[in-house]
Amino acid sequence: MSDEEFDGHLQELRRGTVVLASLRLLREPGYGYGLLEQLSAAGFPTDSNTLYPLLRRLEKQGYLVSEWNTEEARPRKFYRTSDAGLRLADTLIRDVQAIAAAAKDLP
Repeated sequence: MSDEEFDGHLQELRRGTVVLASLRLLREPGYGYGLLEQLSAAGFPTDSNTLYPLLRRLEKQGYLVSEWNTEEARPRKFYRTSDAGLRLADTLIRDVQAIAAAAKDLP
């Protein structure tokens, strides 16, 4: 397998885990750039062209809620995981654990 093919498979796997990681990290309110840094530090490197549309989609689906902080010189939109988002994150964690366990048990 070429490095390019290998990287493509890793990217596919990570794409779904960024949703889970974002929902978990945003249990505490955070804004996009800060979340990019947290994701990277946690081993989920993501670029802004991926993250910001993801945040908007999760908000539209009801898994995140947001509010603007206009107290600073530059307004920032803060996101927080909703109750539905917490339930989704718990479900995703259970599924990831089950998949990892099943894959580990394969011959």
